[in-house]
Amino acid sequence: LHGQHCPPYVINLDPAVHDLPFPANIDIRDTVKYKEVMKQYGLGPNGGIVTSLNLFATRFDQVMKFIEKRQNASKYVIIDTPGQIEVFTWSASGTIITEALASSFPSVVVYVMDTSRSTNPITFMSNMLYACSILYKTKLPFIVVMNKTDIIDHSFAVEWMQDFETFQDALNQETSYVSNLTRSMSLVLDEFYSSLKVVGISAVLGTGLDDFFVQLSKAVDEYEREYRPEYERLRKTLEEAQNKKKRDQLEHLWKDMGSVCVQGNTLAGFDDASAMGPPELILTRGTLDEEEEERESDTDDIDHEVTEESHEEPAFRNFMQETRMKYQRSNPNE
Repeated sequence: LHGQHCPPYVINLDPAVHDLPFPANIDIRDTVKYKEVMKQYGLGPNGGIVTSLNLFATRFDQVMKFIEKRQNASKYVIIDTPGQIEVFTWSASGTIITEALASSFPSVVVYVMDTSRSTNPITFMSNMLYACSILYKTKLPFIVVMNKTDIIDHSFAVEWMQDFETFQDALNQETSYVSNLTRSMSLVLDEFYSSLKVVGISAVLGTGLDDFFVQLSKAVDEYEREYRPEYERLRKTLEEAQNKKKRDQLEHLWKDMGSVCVQGNTLAGFDDASAMGPPELILTRGTLDEEEEERESDTDDIDHEVTEESHEEPAFRNFMQETRMKYQRSNPNE
């Protein structure tokens, strides 16, 4: 993408990775220290990753703001998740992050599998079961990317998915007890295979990437056609619930303060100030193009957020002072 002058906005969500082979605009390791989390909570490797993701998910609304700012400059946002499927797909934080993204942007799940390690039919079936579980858990357009085609071509895997008899012949050479289960599961996954988008690529040579972006475009169309309406409905329901909760809290506040005359615009000022949220903690790296790089520092996202909040603070302070004065006039004996 950088070579095509279409730089993506990259987010790393794996707190345990040692070295990233690509530059990341947002890196979870800048916000959450994985080893410190393990020490403080007495956790093992997987538990440390899950807890780090949980902590990061509490601030993911800030990540969403950064993505919104960059959506006109970057066509693609790449989010690299932890490789352990149970850590992200089946965790609460993984669900929160996935649904937050899918409710606001066209989102596609890309499942990368190792082609050279899937030549055994039982291992291949295990990979397909993982893929199937992720598809139905995320409820999003799904692409299976068979990587390392420079070692072995992925055509054998495509044939296994398209021709049941060919896969059964490969299974007949296996004598383990798992082969019988695999044979039964291949029938179950037949419907799953029929609509699955599969691409073979080589990350080393770059082959197959053109086909991948074609499939990605189709997946985005599928999102707009089939998935966006449902997420719009869910988001509207959530916003209505949040607004109702906010109104209830305001009503309780005024009851606690007593009978105070409040102007409509003053109430709106309070509502705006209360929506400022917590201080910014998510760190970002770098910019998207050379012109921005000359104008902005690496921490521009953070500086910009703080500046926005500083404009809100005087209005909030003025409102609170005005409210206190009205309360004192209405209750002179207190």
